[in-house]
Amino acid sequence: MPITGYQIKAARSLVGIEQVDLAERAGVSANTIRNMEAFKGERVKVRTDTLDAVTDALRAAGVVFLDDGETTSGGPGVRLSQ
Repeated sequence: MPITGYQIKAARSLVGIEQVDLAERAGVSANTIRNMEAFKGERVKVRTDTLDAVTDALRAAGVVFLDDGETTSGGPGVRLSQ
């Protein structure tokens, strides 16, 4: 599933963690997180293992990524797991 920069930023906000904290949890640099979020509404284009590490860290914190069409507005999004 493609992940956008806005999804990364929104996911961090939902679980209340800063870029530096997410970077530590994912084993990447804070600059990597900043660069990922800079894609804004566009699909994040980084190495697959980097994206997996970041999304896995967010999932472990309780985030669920929603694909295009899974939200009421039809676009990609995030929510907290139940």
